[in-house]
Amino acid sequence: MNSVYLHIADRLNRSDWLLSLLARFVFAATLLFYFWVSGVTKLGDGIFGLFRPSVGAYAQIFPKAMEAVGYDTSQLAFWHWAVVFAGTVAEFVLPLLIVIGLLTRLAALGMIGFVVVQSLTDIYGHGALEDPATMGAWFDRFPDSVIMDQRTFWVFVLLVLVLKGAGPLSADRALRRFAS
Repeated sequence: MNSVYLHIADRLNRSDWLLSLLARFVFAATLLFYFWVSGVTKLGDGIFGLFRPSVGAYAQIFPKAMEAVGYDTSQLAFWHWAVVFAGTVAEFVLPLLIVIGLLTRLAALGMIGFVVVQSLTDIYGHGALEDPATMGAWFDRFPDSVIMDQRTFWVFVLLVLVLKGAGPLSADRALRRFAS
């Protein structure tokens, strides 16, 4: 029995590549469209909507600043626009890079940073700290909070990609073969 277990364990250790592929699949199946839809809500009107973010984009990212200026984006500084623009671009580009497996480690690291900033904005800007159901806590027997539970899983999947890379079915692997 012990040798059967060791044989199976050895085979699983050699199929390590599958972990990266499954992490990208899980990301695509659960978070790709979440981020893309969120990015779409930040676009302004018209063909150049990316460069003129919606009022809702500023309200999502800078809720207290928007409230302070009566939701008049013209009263915000250039850096507010730059953050909203960069965040919107990131919501489209980083998930796409992860799914196709291009610059995967860097894209996953960028997404971890994005999720951290998103969570801090929710905690301090949108008041999640005062809402125990949204904030949650680890080891509390309730697995459904948005911040501590869901986003921990998001970061874990992304961390697998940072550590393991995209795996064999990826643009990263194709580029590595082409460069050799």
